[in-house]
Amino acid sequence: GKAIISRNYRGDIPLTSSIEKFAKYLTDVEDDDKRPIFHVDSNGEFTDDVENAGAGPGGETFVYVQNNNLYLCAVTRKNSNVALIVTFLYKLAGVFKDYFGTLEEESIRDNFVCIYELLDETMDFGLPQSLDSTILRSFITQEGNRMAADVNSKPPVALTNAVSWRAEGIKHKKNEIFLDVVEKINL
Repeated sequence: GKAIISRNYRGDIPLTSSIEKFAKYLTDVEDDDKRPIFHVDSNGEFTDDVENAGAGPGGETFVYVQNNNLYLCAVTRKNSNVALIVTFLYKLAGVFKDYFGTLEEESIRDNFVCIYELLDETMDFGLPQSLDSTILRSFITQEGNRMAADVNSKPPVALTNAVSWRAEGIKHKKNEIFLDVVEKINL
């Protein structure tokens, strides 16, 4: 297994050595013993005991999901929320399927520019962002592989609002906000 595409968000993990460690795990560990979460300590030893692995200094935690013959893998050195990472990887695979029909090696190689744009929009400095395909399609088009060329260069309202189900352009007759201002002055 070779890495087809990779993205380093924080720059704190060397990509080449992480890719080599992950490939070594896939080849050295028996299929029955493989776990979707494993830790590689600073000595290069694999461990499935991720509860105690992250407590010590050094090492990297690998989280991966398999889709057909592809692995989507995330690597962290911090004490990260693994459930969030697994959910992100599954939803990212769903976004790729929505954009490309199937998630295969060839579809990744054919659409790597669009995949890099999707990776940049779905993750910001290692923090997951919007993974809703309808929102992503409003400013990343599969044909152009770049931002939609409209007059406004700002992101769509649906992206800046925290609700993906609310369409743009909804106006209400009465938008009110009531504030109580209490001022105290000490002289």
